[in-house]
Amino acid sequence: MSGISRRSSRRHFALISALCLIILSGGYIRSALYSSHTTNITFKTVVEPSWPERAAGREPRRRPRPEPKKIPAPIKKVPIQKHRYNSNGLLEVDPEGQHPIYELIEKSEAAWKEKLSKASRTLRDAVAEYERRYGRKPPLGFDIWWDYVVKNNVQLPDEYDQINRDFEAFWGIDPQELQAEQLEHEHWTEHDTYTLGKFRTNDPIVLLSSSLSAESPADATWGGEQIIEMLREANLEQHIPPFRANFNPHDNPQMNVEWSVWTKALSAAKKGETIPMRSLLQPSRHNGWLDMCDPESPAAAAHLQFYDPTPHYRSGADPLSPLSSRTFIHDHRATMDPCQHPHLFRQHGQFVNHYHGPLPKYTISPFFSYSPSEVHRDITAAIPLNWVADVDRVADPDWEQKSDERLHWRGGNTGSTYSDERTPRLLWRLTHRIRMVDWAQNNLYSKLRILGLGAKKCEPVGRGTVVDKARWAPAMLDIAFAGEPLSCLEPTCSELTKMFQFKNYVDKVEAGKFKYILDMDGNAWSSRFKRLITTSSCIFKATVYPEWFTDRLQPWVHYVPVQLDLSDLWDAFTFFRGDLNGNFGHDELAKKIGAQGRDWSLKFWRREDLVAYNFRLFLEYARVMSSERDSMSFDYDSWAKVSPRIPRAV
Repeated sequence: MSGISRRSSRRHFALISALCLIILSGGYIRSALYSSHTTNITFKTVVEPSWPERAAGREPRRRPRPEPKKIPAPIKKVPIQKHRYNSNGLLEVDPEGQHPIYELIEKSEAAWKEKLSKASRTLRDAVAEYERRYGRKPPLGFDIWWDYVVKNNVQLPDEYDQINRDFEAFWGIDPQELQAEQLEHEHWTEHDTYTLGKFRTNDPIVLLSSSLSAESPADATWGGEQIIEMLREANLEQHIPPFRANFNPHDNPQMNVEWSVWTKALSAAKKGETIPMRSLLQPSRHNGWLDMCDPESPAAAAHLQFYDPTPHYRSGADPLSPLSSRTFIHDHRATMDPCQHPHLFRQHGQFVNHYHGPLPKYTISPFFSYSPSEVHRDITAAIPLNWVADVDRVADPDWEQKSDERLHWRGGNTGSTYSDERTPRLLWRLTHRIRMVDWAQNNLYSKLRILGLGAKKCEPVGRGTVVDKARWAPAMLDIAFAGEPLSCLEPTCSELTKMFQFKNYVDKVEAGKFKYILDMDGNAWSSRFKRLITTSSCIFKATVYPEWFTDRLQPWVHYVPVQLDLSDLWDAFTFFRGDLNGNFGHDELAKKIGAQGRDWSLKFWRREDLVAYNFRLFLEYARVMSSERDSMSFDYDSWAKVSPRIPRAV
């Protein structure tokens, strides 16, 4: 019985084991079959009919096999090309490059930061930098000048290259000959002049003499008197050695020195030598303005027709010109040189009013003026004409509150004489302010080609968009003469009123509503620039006059430089302003330039900055004019032995 039970138990166990094995195997087989089935569904067309199809006896609908997902081919980006930077100060636009203003702003901001970072911080640094730049020791009194700079927080203490440009050639001439030239011109019968100076170091600076015509204004000596007052208030005039300085009381420069004369003196100065003035004399070429240019310069090869009254626009001024002629300023000073840009001789009153130009001078004479051009050899003085410490905030609202986005200019028709006796053959039509208002008000061309509308950063700027000037100019420009015609005789005055619309003057509060303001030379340099750049508006500036602050101001950071022929003005203005509807503009960049210009004016163009410039100017002048010039230098090592306190710039 027990044996039977054991066999029965074993059969039960075997049966249970077999059943478990079958169950496990079945699960595995079902999983495999399901996987195979779903895989087949992915790759084959389902042909089984649906229930309605089966009921109706129709052929089953076939669903198309899903196609593999296509991977798009990589987009080939056209490489951004580089624009060409020329030594004449102009950037030539490549249509495959990005809009050049992006690049100009970036490069200018980097240059400005570098200039600030490299500024001397100690007297030792300033002396070393002076010697590196100019190859000689600084003038006697340099330590006193440095002390003033530090105490009054004068920025960029190394950026006084304009003074060296003015005096470098003098170092190639014997000082006694320079003194003789100065005395001869002290009573110059050809031109008005007055003389400032002193006999001994401790003496005050005074007006020594004047040679002024009856037509000279009562305040003809105002500029020199202001310089004396500034130096006296700063308690600095007693530190300047004896000197006599002739000043031009009028706006325009006078020193038309022949090119080879100036070049020979510069060459001698670089060698540490002096040459007699008589060795500079040579037969005149009688080419007027061209005598002041290098015979190999573009102006010498331009074959200018100085008496032709027909406006000749160079290709870049033609709004429909091919893109290859599109240019922007990258070096403003370089673009002011008419020897490199001959069209300036035919487009600015400084030159047009004198036709082919005056006879050259074959001597080098020290003569101070308020606004020499790049072809004149006058000494640049810093005068506070129309200087302002700040602008009333009522007349300069915040950027967002400036409601007018047109480009604004209002002023007199200065910059030329408008008499056919003085300016024959209607040459006044060529001058800069006439051309500016004509550019804005009269439709010389029915179409404009605007560069880069809608072009983003790092995208090709393209070849421009053609627009209707008749629609764009009235809506986007507010440029007009104000008041009545000036400096003219009949019938020229009447002709001017027929040619142009003369509007009312705009007061400062009204002008403050404009985001964009144009600054243009008048009879000489623009004395309104100080007030304009002190506002928070974005200033566009065209000029042929480098000024005392030119090396201390950064284009594209503090203002927008434009060429005198205005060939780049539409492109530059629309880059910031945008199109008629304000699209594609860069309002934030314009706001930034306006703010940075105002900040620069408040920190770099104070009365203290004018004092620092003029004090250093007269220290240099007194030395180079002295027969003892070689012993009138500042030696840092000797000074340091007796002066333990070394001022440091903040």
